[in-house]
Amino acid sequence: MSQTRPPSPTEETSGAGEPSLKQVMGPGLLLLFIVGDILGTGIYALTGEIAGEVGGAAWLPFAVAFAVALITACSYLELVTKYPQAAGAALYVHRAFGKHLLTFLVCFAVMCSGITSASAASRAFAANLSTGFGLDAGNGVILLIALAFMLLVLAVNLRGVGESVKINVLLTAVELSGLLIVILVSLYFILGGNADFSRVVTFETASDKSVFLAVSTATSLAFFAMVGFEDSVNMAEETKNPARIFPRMIFTGLGITGLIYVLVSICAVAVVPVGQLSESETPLATVVQTAAPGFPISDLLPFISMFAVANSALINMLMASRLLYGMGKQGVLPPFLAKVHPGRRTPQAAIVFTTVIALGLITFVSLSPDSPVVSLLGGTTSLLLLAVFALVNVSVLVLRRERAASEHFSAGRVLPVVGAITCVYLVLPWSSGRPSGQYEIAGVLLALGLVLWVLTWFARRKENANAG
Repeated sequence: MSQTRPPSPTEETSGAGEPSLKQVMGPGLLLLFIVGDILGTGIYALTGEIAGEVGGAAWLPFAVAFAVALITACSYLELVTKYPQAAGAALYVHRAFGKHLLTFLVCFAVMCSGITSASAASRAFAANLSTGFGLDAGNGVILLIALAFMLLVLAVNLRGVGESVKINVLLTAVELSGLLIVILVSLYFILGGNADFSRVVTFETASDKSVFLAVSTATSLAFFAMVGFEDSVNMAEETKNPARIFPRMIFTGLGITGLIYVLVSICAVAVVPVGQLSESETPLATVVQTAAPGFPISDLLPFISMFAVANSALINMLMASRLLYGMGKQGVLPPFLAKVHPGRRTPQAAIVFTTVIALGLITFVSLSPDSPVVSLLGGTTSLLLLAVFALVNVSVLVLRRERAASEHFSAGRVLPVVGAITCVYLVLPWSSGRPSGQYEIAGVLLALGLVLWVLTWFARRKENANAG
């Protein structure tokens, strides 16, 4: 008896005559895309808060988050080299389980994680711009700057993926240079005998938390800084020979960023006392100011941070639009989302749709300017993605029953199991110590996704009835 399975991406099209996406990304651009996506808002904004959770051993949550990301990346690599199409996790879960509701929720969760991250980055961009120019801007002005920035991201994405990736190269160079400056200036301070390395191995946790729970809480937050590698699989259709170059580039990108994060966190704690670091809204600027008082780069760090979060916003909006395009092409979401501009060959409908959601989210976030926006939205982003990662790790095992048309990367039998268990552990509230606000935001977003799925189901049912 034959087994029913979801249609292969090669068996469906988004419509007769609809153009395909343009393949413009080679190994170099893909590596810069991955590094640029991982580096960004997390390390620039959350180093102090992570130190506040665990004390001087702030490097440990980054190292654990790197290990979790590396394990899950192996599962992603097996799937993207086996099914090199846009849509990423939603596509893999759909092929593994064939449940449209589950696929829709995964798609919506990943899309929301990208849009939420980009929206937070847009707000941070506006705040850093205001700080860099010394403006005494109120909440209304910050909101207008953030909205204008998101419209600029819209224009870049509509222009074409080639232009978007080239801008990513520039922004990645800027944000990477900022982190290297922090490391070099800190090393100057350390070699001068002024650092206190005893802090690097000291745990200082809240009185109601054990060391293990504090590390779990900090890892859940640090994971926001390590996400980004999964965005690259949504660019598979725009990558040349993805089965060959994805494994090398993802491992290289994770290795580079993981090393930089650990070095930055060690240097930050060695230079600045934990209490001062955790209270600073610009922790890396505080590190440079402490290590080299009067050094001009400390005044430039808000601008470097501005470019870093701008890169996060650009790449996350790229990912979100390609995800919706892929699901529209597969028929899981309305087919208008698969519309491609005939000249630019960009998914124009998906780009506009995700931007509208982002503009609404930016406005909503700005209504509560006193809330810890970056850590709350960053934690929500990691919460959504960790739940998705758990499903991806399980999907790898389920999809082993399908034979691939060509050779592909293999994650083995053990790593997907370890990855699934670890991701579920970091999602649970009693094991990760997450604030309840993260679950509330995630719950509202998933409820919205469920409502949209029901509306789509009724629309299709009505359409089928009329056709009959």
